[in-house]
Amino acid sequence: MNALYPILATLAAYLIGSLSFAVIVSRIMGLNDPRTYGSGNPGATNVLRSGSKPAAIATLVLDALKGWLPVALVHWFGRPWGLGDGTLAAVGLAAFLGHLYPVFFRFQGGKGVATALGVLLGISGWLGLATALTWVIIAFFFRYSSLASLVSAVFAPLYYVLFGGVLWYAEAPVTAAIVAMGLLLIWRHRENIKRLMAGKESRLGKKAPGAGKGG
Repeated sequence: MNALYPILATLAAYLIGSLSFAVIVSRIMGLNDPRTYGSGNPGATNVLRSGSKPAAIATLVLDALKGWLPVALVHWFGRPWGLGDGTLAAVGLAAFLGHLYPVFFRFQGGKGVATALGVLLGISGWLGLATALTWVIIAFFFRYSSLASLVSAVFAPLYYVLFGGVLWYAEAPVTAAIVAMGLLLIWRHRENIKRLMAGKESRLGKKAPGAGKGG
């Protein structure tokens, strides 16, 4: 029976990750579907292009929360149920994949930046804060959310390995999960990379055509 618990935890994490809060929050607040304007990405940055900062903030917090919660629950309560580091890595990756490929939204999800941050915060608050600070610094100086996300995706696994044994104990399954999330984040930003190289990427704070109140 104990062998079933990691599978159930991973499945539950995927289902939680499949809640596309960019779409849910936009519907509740009467905004257009974020998949219909800007980058078409159901994420906080694109919701910000609607002109509604509260909607973008709510999306960011909820998307991060759905990545943090499954990992935190395994951290706090998993040991008696046989849920170790392997399960912790699996639920974090599953929540992230749920955001990318949500079963409730025809597997058309976002790029996973906020959810990945939530997973990192669940693994270690210091790891999450270091990665978030990296994002903020790059975004502040260059004004590109995509560039900040790409740099953070590269640095997150480096932070985890370099500071292993100092601020946390680096575990192989968790390292593998963080690397996998980083590679998937880069893959999901492939169109952004092309636009960055062509000088056509949208900067932060620019409102997109077609955004705003829904009909």
